[in-house]
Amino acid sequence: MHNWLPSYEYLAETTRTVLNMVAHDVLVRYPHLKVVVPHCGSFLPNALPRFRSLLPVMVKQGMMQPVDVDANLSRLYYDLAGAPTDEVLDALLTITTPDHILYGSDYPYVAEPVLIGGKQALEGRLASHGLNPKDIFTDNARRLFGESLPLRQYGEKIVRLAEIEVVPEFLEEYMAFAKEVGETSVKVEPGVLTLFSMQTKEDPCKIYILEIYAKPLISRNTRKVRPKW
Repeated sequence: MHNWLPSYEYLAETTRTVLNMVAHDVLVRYPHLKVVVPHCGSFLPNALPRFRSLLPVMVKQGMMQPVDVDANLSRLYYDLAGAPTDEVLDALLTITTPDHILYGSDYPYVAEPVLIGGKQALEGRLASHGLNPKDIFTDNARRLFGESLPLRQYGEKIVRLAEIEVVPEFLEEYMAFAKEVGETSVKVEPGVLTLFSMQTKEDPCKIYILEIYAKPLISRNTRKVRPKW
């Protein structure tokens, strides 16, 4: 199973999570929530047509409540980490629009030389699909997240705490990997103050992930702005 994690399980779990959110109308009920779906939309281009066709049947049988699928999908964004081949880009464009597509690198999981070569190849591929590389690599993310500010212009912090459970046989590997990712994120990503995984005392396989981010309060021209999250 371990060998299938990056090629199948991550994508399947991501797709299941997004479909659950849509099925429960989460993105409509929380309109300020913006979700970036990793790995070129995972399996959503294949799963969404089936979901749409089955929804009326499920509602009629009382197994689901009616949901506005399009309204939920309009809150989703997609990164291109993974394998954005021509076929994958074609599929992704069946479920979203170019302004909701962002570059994704998978760094530091992908070696730097491979990452650089892949980015250069992607530029030409985007243009061949009528996509503006500048939008994908920079402008779409700026519109979504806002301009990055120097750390000295950040005020109050955003604190997040996530809880996960790791399969015992992969625990040692996960903790080493989490330590490396946390150190790299704090070092190279603007606004990341803390990214730390902690084991619980009762069950070492239950992990709390502490994330602390700087929260921008003012723009570069010092005008106060309202946070978008």
